[in-house]
Amino acid sequence: MLRIFTLLGYITLVLAASLPGKTIINAGEWVPTGNMNFARSGHTASVLKNGHVLVACGTGSISASSEVYDPTTGKWTNTGNLNVERSLHAASVLPNGNVLVSGGHGNLAILNSAEIYDLSDGGWTLTSNLNNARSLHTATVLTNGNVLVSGGNGSPTTAELYNSLTGKWTVTGNLNNQRVKATASMLKNGHVLVVGGYHSPATSELYDPSTGKWTSTGNLNNPRVDHTESTLPNGKVLIAGGWENDTLNTAELYDPATGKWTLTGNLNHARASPSTAVLPNGKVLVIGGWSGKAPINTAELYDPATGTWTIVGNLPNPEIGQTESVLPNGKVLVAGGNNGNGNLNTATLY
Repeated sequence: MLRIFTLLGYITLVLAASLPGKTIINAGEWVPTGNMNFARSGHTASVLKNGHVLVACGTGSISASSEVYDPTTGKWTNTGNLNVERSLHAASVLPNGNVLVSGGHGNLAILNSAEIYDLSDGGWTLTSNLNNARSLHTATVLTNGNVLVSGGNGSPTTAELYNSLTGKWTVTGNLNNQRVKATASMLKNGHVLVVGGYHSPATSELYDPSTGKWTSTGNLNNPRVDHTESTLPNGKVLIAGGWENDTLNTAELYDPATGKWTLTGNLNHARASPSTAVLPNGKVLVIGGWSGKAPINTAELYDPATGTWTIVGNLPNPEIGQTESVLPNGKVLVAGGNNGNGNLNTATLY
């Protein structure tokens, strides 16, 4: 567990220096926007149906708070506190526009509680408990509106479904491998791909909602945890960075048609625990993370057409544990994180 918390930036770290010999393009693409009311990292961010962004919880004394960003004003407004303090949880936007928050860490314990943010009144209501307490788990909204959560601390092989109509959790098939801090993505056929993570860093597997079963699929070329996972417009899945004894600069693609992983262009900067967003033009923006020694402020774009990464302007702060949200206007909101000296309340637009 020490490594997990270290990578999230919860201990004092030395600030990163930029790597030499890299050409920066599009410098100035980053524009500061309104600061959050609370500094936070290890939080979640959800783009709401009205285009606002909800951030919830995080580390420290503010771990029950939530606030909403309005892109039209660039300002943050406090909304209701959650019923349970939590960090390292998961958040999912439900078909009705409300947000489900599940599990996490609270008061030094792993949680089995879950609650709903009501978009209409900005309040939080407890819903039924998970069958298994878990944190650092995956959460994926299925095509039928149910939410699949899998793995995590406390229950690394189990999975369960939240029914967004009844508010109940039902156990589904177990994973083939233990996973903590894995990543998950929805494929075009409705299956869910779960990749890597502590305990099983080289493996990946597929969940079939029609059967409730998991099937092992191709192994990664590089075992990894603390990586990013992004579904591309062409249906392939991009995995980038992460950790395997040291931070990685490698990236690879999963092809659902063949079930195989193929290496693609390397990142310019090795990084673990970065954040990622798929832009409206299909490119993938990866920012920040852990260099192996400290948080970093670099950002780069992956172009699926060429399989290459291009460095873009640096973030104002080195950071880890930040969130990255694509707004309806195509801009990307980066909120919070930890710069090695403490949590940040800053927010920036790309």
